[in-house]
Amino acid sequence: MTRQIPTRAKPHLARHALFLALAAAFPAAQAADDTDGQSHHLTELSAVKVTASPLQSDAESLARPVAVLTGEELDARKGATLGDTISRMPGVQTTYFGPGVGRPVIRGQEGPRVAVVANGVGNMDASTVSADHATSIEPFLADQIEVLKGPATLLFGSGAIGGAVNVVDGRIASDLPDRPLSGRAELRGNSVNNERSGMFRLDGVSGGNLVLHVDGLVRNGDDFHIPGYAIDPAALDVDHDHDHDDHGGELGPRGRLENSSMRTRAGGVGATWLGESGFLGASLGTYRSNYGIPNGAHVHADDDHDHDGHDHDHADAGAADEGEHDVRIDMVQNRFDVKGGLYDPLPFLQSLTVRAAWTDYEHTELEAGTPSTRFTNKGVEGRVEAVQRPVAGWSGAFGLQFGSSDFGALGEEAFVPGTSTDTLGLFVLQEKRFGPLKLELGGRHDRVKLSPDDGQRGRDFGATNLSAAGIWTISDGFDLRFGVDRSERAPTNEELYAAGAHIATRSLEIGDANLDTERGQRMELGLHAHSDRVDVSASIYQTKFKDFIYLADTGVVEQGLPVRVWTQHDATFKGAEAEAMFHLVQGDSGDWDLRVFGDYVKAELDGSGSRRADIAVPHGDHSNDYSVDLANGGYLPRIAPARIGADLHWARDGWRASLGAIRYGSQKDVALNEAPSAGYTLVDAHLAYRWDRNGSNSYELFLDGSNLTNREARPHTSLLRDYSPLPGRGVAFGIRAWF
Repeated sequence: MTRQIPTRAKPHLARHALFLALAAAFPAAQAADDTDGQSHHLTELSAVKVTASPLQSDAESLARPVAVLTGEELDARKGATLGDTISRMPGVQTTYFGPGVGRPVIRGQEGPRVAVVANGVGNMDASTVSADHATSIEPFLADQIEVLKGPATLLFGSGAIGGAVNVVDGRIASDLPDRPLSGRAELRGNSVNNERSGMFRLDGVSGGNLVLHVDGLVRNGDDFHIPGYAIDPAALDVDHDHDHDDHGGELGPRGRLENSSMRTRAGGVGATWLGESGFLGASLGTYRSNYGIPNGAHVHADDDHDHDGHDHDHADAGAADEGEHDVRIDMVQNRFDVKGGLYDPLPFLQSLTVRAAWTDYEHTELEAGTPSTRFTNKGVEGRVEAVQRPVAGWSGAFGLQFGSSDFGALGEEAFVPGTSTDTLGLFVLQEKRFGPLKLELGGRHDRVKLSPDDGQRGRDFGATNLSAAGIWTISDGFDLRFGVDRSERAPTNEELYAAGAHIATRSLEIGDANLDTERGQRMELGLHAHSDRVDVSASIYQTKFKDFIYLADTGVVEQGLPVRVWTQHDATFKGAEAEAMFHLVQGDSGDWDLRVFGDYVKAELDGSGSRRADIAVPHGDHSNDYSVDLANGGYLPRIAPARIGADLHWARDGWRASLGAIRYGSQKDVALNEAPSAGYTLVDAHLAYRWDRNGSNSYELFLDGSNLTNREARPHTSLLRDYSPLPGRGVAFGIRAWF
């Protein structure tokens, strides 16, 4: 039964934001083109380098859409998960599988379509295999976070067909620090889960050109406070206004999300030698996290309830959950990185850089403290990048990327066989300026080979990616941008070989070993405008996929779980995003800025009617065969809803403060058997005071409030929205120090 959400007609929130941003762009362009003889100083734009690009350009000068989070803005947005940290960027939201798990969603795409990399090399964890697997990257230790929107396949291969997030931690230095010894530290707490956290970082110089680095983090948090009950009463057809005790306790305790506590330990050491002709660095890092999967989210194959409003019986949900054990994830990742380079190694090269990472990842699911399922991933990935000297005005880089990993799964919930994956890619990037037009071209070809351990047929894929992007500078403060891409993605081991109960998605997943390469064609138009008074960026885009791979409901129920099959069909993603920063006042009262942003994405299958599919569902020592009809049309599941947000910022002397709100629209464009979701508004505020004791020591006291209205919020992107709302009102507080 698909439940109805009592909401008003969905406002086109992001379209309104885009209109406002476009309207603001034209006066900005006129101001930038002012020729009345008055001095006109454009707002100084960020020149932070995008390290993910071999050409080390800044975000504003790249034609491909990219955003960088660093400095005070990064400090204010850091969360316990990577997805939560970057989720206020236009076009970026996050998945949610309890407070310990949040993976980036870029323009409606997630999982194996969004690459998460550390210092330009793949993270090689198991977060793309299942929604309850967290990324093994600690955002609190990051120097900057780079978000590449749209296909990033030229840089990172077929797993970045929807975008990429590069986290830069500085463990291998790129420059000599300004002082012989420098660092930063932070202590914080949070009322929403009684958080106690601390981090530190030290960078020192030895012998004039040897940079030493050490960092560490400890985070402890109890169960999170929530506004009401964990389980949505609508999911159980329960009257929200009735007393909780009238329903046998099936909604969970009021005001607390059971089994949502977390403990995280992370740290690393690094050493980098920086010479006149080159450099060489190495680092060793570890990430360890133990987090709970909120109760009600984790069921076994003989349970007879599901999620997201699928046709199923909710009557026994409370009884099933009463017998459920606490499930926790114990994750450990150790990583060794090495990076070296030569300056002017050959007459036609400016630089040659080699970087590689070896990763040992293990993830154990504990039920009542007893190990039940173990996932592992061991592998190595490396890149060789050569930056050429300009040839006939063309600057660029070329290189290769290689990788080899061994994924393993063992236990009662290992629904994917162990698989070895080998990748090899060759790429080239070129750019040239033709008067007011800057043109960026690129191409890449990858080979991806998957070899399962259970005797199934291995697969070998080729993926070719081509890209063209440009910036047409109309005036000093106004430009138009375009991008055209043809990108391909090889299927993952889960999509090919899944065969069993996937507890995180509350379903029986069946892979298809005959899947073809997924192909996407993107077109994008955008504008950037800057003046003393306003900075604006806006874009519209469309990606048409051929043989888009997705998980489809079959209508079959086995062992109390719906059967879903990985399948392919053409699909189209359309969207828009915009952001504007208005510089309202600069005077004795301080600097006042207003930021507004919005985004919107729509994703649906291209077709009508249905197609026939034959599936075999494992059942003990045999399989049950079915012939089912799969829809050729309709919306894709868990697509992020439209948003519009605003933040008012103030700064004066050492003080800074902000007040903001984001309105998430209701989502009614839902897939077959998927329930719509209600909209909600989240309000936050920040206050900080920083003082400098001398030229090198600074301190900052901060107070951050989140979800200040204590609103019950259930993200549409979450598989757990019926069982785990977002945290309630929280106040974070602490002190930061730089020395």
